[in-house]
Amino acid sequence: MSNQKERKGFYIMLDSMIEASPKPDGKFVQDIYLEGRLVDLAKYTSGVTDESILQLLKNCEGFQQFVHSIGVSITTPEASSDVIFTLENWGKTSKYESGSRMSVKCPADGTEMIINVSDFNLSAEDDVPGKFTFEFQQAGLLATANVIFYVNEGYDVPKLEADEPVDFQSRAYENMISRSLLHQGNNKRLKAAIEKAKRGEDVTIAYIGGSITQGAGAKPINHACYAYQSYSIFKRLFGQHGGEHIHFIKAGVGGTPSELGMLRYERDVLKNGAVQPDIVIVEFAVNDADDETAGKCYESLVLKALSAGNEPAVILLFSVFINDWNLQDRLAPVGFHYDLPMVSVKDAVVEQFYLSKAEGNVVTKRQYFYDSYHPTNTGHTIMADSLGYLFAETDRAAISVQDIELNKEPVIGNDFVTVRLLDRESNTHVAHIVEGSFSAVDTELQLAEMDDQPHGTPQFPYNWMHTDSSGNDSFMMKISSKALLLIYKDSGNQAFGSAQISIDGEVVKTVDPLAISWTHCHAVILYNEQYSSEHTVEIQMDPEHKQKHFTILGFGYVE
Repeated sequence: MSNQKERKGFYIMLDSMIEASPKPDGKFVQDIYLEGRLVDLAKYTSGVTDESILQLLKNCEGFQQFVHSIGVSITTPEASSDVIFTLENWGKTSKYESGSRMSVKCPADGTEMIINVSDFNLSAEDDVPGKFTFEFQQAGLLATANVIFYVNEGYDVPKLEADEPVDFQSRAYENMISRSLLHQGNNKRLKAAIEKAKRGEDVTIAYIGGSITQGAGAKPINHACYAYQSYSIFKRLFGQHGGEHIHFIKAGVGGTPSELGMLRYERDVLKNGAVQPDIVIVEFAVNDADDETAGKCYESLVLKALSAGNEPAVILLFSVFINDWNLQDRLAPVGFHYDLPMVSVKDAVVEQFYLSKAEGNVVTKRQYFYDSYHPTNTGHTIMADSLGYLFAETDRAAISVQDIELNKEPVIGNDFVTVRLLDRESNTHVAHIVEGSFSAVDTELQLAEMDDQPHGTPQFPYNWMHTDSSGNDSFMMKISSKALLLIYKDSGNQAFGSAQISIDGEVVKTVDPLAISWTHCHAVILYNEQYSSEHTVEIQMDPEHKQKHFTILGFGYVE
């Protein structure tokens, strides 16, 4: 501990909520990844705009030149036990292993502890600041964390001005929320669900999307996320006798686009046919940049939901990143084409970010964003209130006479409306499979908090895994289909290597699970043809990676 009052500094985390989440290694941690985000955190948390300073934060050499020390303070409601804070640098030779670490044990009573950068053995192996880790003594604890970088002499950083609290009851807040209603759309299906709820009948609201729908940035993730908050608003508005007849499904998986969402729909939303949701909210506006089809997968997912026999309402939700970006311009035409209700958080918040309080600012970026991509609890509340505004406006409006018209040409494409998941457990009857050396089952999988659960659920557990000791026989599959997608596991573990995928004897792709560098589900299209025919699919390790791991999580097929 040290007194740094005379030294200039700026916040990287300011009154940020962190949560003790159990990990596969038995520890209870909150990781804050910095690679590619540290500059944004400095810029939007503390208003650092000097480009020469921001450049220094992009690598460890500049960081050591710029940062004198790190102040860390952590507060838990009970101030029960210490929390270990670590800054981990990524290494040049081995990203997750050869970088150095700086740690300090912090009491949970708000006392600021200081890491003097010069006290640690930083090395030439350090490449970029990789992540903050907060390690707790038990699971489930919530804490407030502040992390400030104190700078060396000769550098000037802005003095941090405190934000006024967000007034959720103000007229300005109401006006901001009203701007989120991008398109009220045909309301016949949504009003039908509302009327069912008012009658006390069972109504299910389902959410599918990426990490924001999963609840990233919300603490606790299962109940503070926008999905659960907006479900609670629906219950409060329309539920009877405590709303126990209103049911909740949340199917958000971090870092995944609609290309994967359409493959998860039957499993995670319909629960393999056991559930027919009345309302489906689709949130992929900040995840679909890597969609190979530039919107066909998204439109296919929307149509898959709309085409269900119980005629559910489908709502399109457009979230936003801290740099004001999303894919609304690409995806909203799908909603206009089918006259769907659409809610844009971007339309609600972005313009007012740049106003003063006198001009109409309601919430700052620092208050809205947990990091460069995900909302804080306040941000999740704004998203939930935006959906709640749609619910209330729909209830007040006259009912649309005609139902949504689905029998029309797609605006982008509908190639994958009937896509289904194939893995070790599901739909194996459609293919003849010889697993070869991909005979193991991978259990170290991406985790996502599904529905209202506080713990992570392993994604695609019924998989095929090649290991360093399983031999070199190819995975072979014969299947009749007009489209086929491969789902494989990305990893940051150097034990994983690349695999080659051949269709009918011709190599069509080589996939590298280390390209993204974290445990993650990745879908790629192997072929998409006009007519269905039989194909032979072969997956084998790259010749240079025969002693490496590779996990086939599953396939998506269109018959």
